[in-house]
Amino acid sequence: MKANKLIYLHIFFWGIYMIGSVLIPYFIFNTERIILNITFFLTSFICFYVNYFMVAPNFFDASKWYKSVIAFLLSASCFVFVRYSVEEILLPATIGLRNYKEGTNFGFYFFDNIFYSSTTIFISTTFWFFKYFVEVEKEKSELIEAKKTAELQALKTQINPHFIFNSLNNIYSLVYQKSDKALPALEELSQLLRYSTKDLEKDFITLDKEIGYIESLIALESLRLKNPELLLVEKNINFPKLNISPMLIVPFVENAFKHGDFREKGFVVKMSDDNKVLHFNLHNFKKDKMKDSTSGIGIENVKKRLEILYPKKHELNIRETESEFIVDLKINFAE
Repeated sequence: MKANKLIYLHIFFWGIYMIGSVLIPYFIFNTERIILNITFFLTSFICFYVNYFMVAPNFFDASKWYKSVIAFLLSASCFVFVRYSVEEILLPATIGLRNYKEGTNFGFYFFDNIFYSSTTIFISTTFWFFKYFVEVEKEKSELIEAKKTAELQALKTQINPHFIFNSLNNIYSLVYQKSDKALPALEELSQLLRYSTKDLEKDFITLDKEIGYIESLIALESLRLKNPELLLVEKNINFPKLNISPMLIVPFVENAFKHGDFREKGFVVKMSDDNKVLHFNLHNFKKDKMKDSTSGIGIENVKKRLEILYPKKHELNIRETESEFIVDLKINFAE
């Protein structure tokens, strides 16, 4: 159900409600309680949307029944408060009309109106469920689209033929020189290709696999650098099996290699997960006259996926100067 259809459903519901509770009693049955019918309608309307916008979104939790009970009591209290204020205080003071007999015990009034408010609260919560599922389906669609974009970006820029050719050429040179680094380099390329063909298809992978890809990427890229020792990686991972969406922090490292100045400089990557809060920090130097290094599709894709996957559970700060590029990302995986 789309959002505009929800609006039409609200209009249709209140139209039927007004016809049934106000217009039919007045024009067909000639009831003299028209004012009380109108005040009941307005009370229901206010209670409906207090529950819809404030109570249900913040208190409803199917796994914790007591929160649902609290939600119902809050909405019922709102109904009682509004109706009592209007029908038992405002109307008697202005036109001398009241709904209940004067002197009615407030406890009786409250419990009597729980019955009248329950229908409104139930329908309001049902409408909120419709709205909730619309938003969930929309987020799922956006996540699927973002994941597809990430996969395409990976296939186009991360594991492209040019990169593979350079890596194989570097490995060939090591083999020709009978270097001890040849076999480890080949293993790193194998790990990288395995990640790209298998793990990237999954919704979530373990944190150690994401970090393993970064380490393989750095190891391969360092083969073409004169000063690979300037690539500093500090890692303090205590929860390697935390689940993370693939290609979530890798694009920042790839961006650093793409736009970084590695002639006499390197970068520093720090990764930790104290208290199940992943902290990723990258500091690298940019090439001369390099602009818009943060505008690539990969990083924009990461920002969008973070908003969908970890709303209110992540903090991403990107600071860029003429010569430096700094990324600081925190994701809270703690329940």
